[in-house]
Amino acid sequence: MEITSSAALWFLPFALPLCAYTIYTDLAFMRITNVTVIALAAVFVLIGPITLPFDSYLWHLLAMVVALVVGIFMNAGGLMGAGDAKFIAAATPFIALGDVRFVMALFMATLVAAYIIHRAAKYSPLRKLAPQWVSWHEAKKFPMGLALGTVLAAYLMLGAYFGA
Repeated sequence: MEITSSAALWFLPFALPLCAYTIYTDLAFMRITNVTVIALAAVFVLIGPITLPFDSYLWHLLAMVVALVVGIFMNAGGLMGAGDAKFIAAATPFIALGDVRFVMALFMATLVAAYIIHRAAKYSPLRKLAPQWVSWHEAKKFPMGLALGTVLAAYLMLGAYFGA
């Protein structure tokens, strides 16, 4: 992994609760809140200069802007929700450039697993643990925050352990 263990360890205690909250709010309300996304971006903006060389930090910020613009267009085209697009933009700068392929593979595997687990829980007695969750009642929409939050949290945990 290209992310350094040091950078992952700096980001992890701040990003992990935000990832968990994203998962919860998307499952419960089918919504990723703006406050959560802004907080995640703020974590990178504030911690990034401590953990990354300044030129690399600026490139990561540019990646966040590019991801936001792409996400806006994808949302306008009906390909993803606005919260998903904003979360992806806020999470993008945490990913080291050399780890992009790994993160894409991790996302694909996590998305499939999240879909199967969510749908299995939806039709099982587990649903009774949180019967009010909006995501149980959606026929066509899927709470992508479940996969997105899991991927960022897993990437940072793996980076903390296996990072450069």
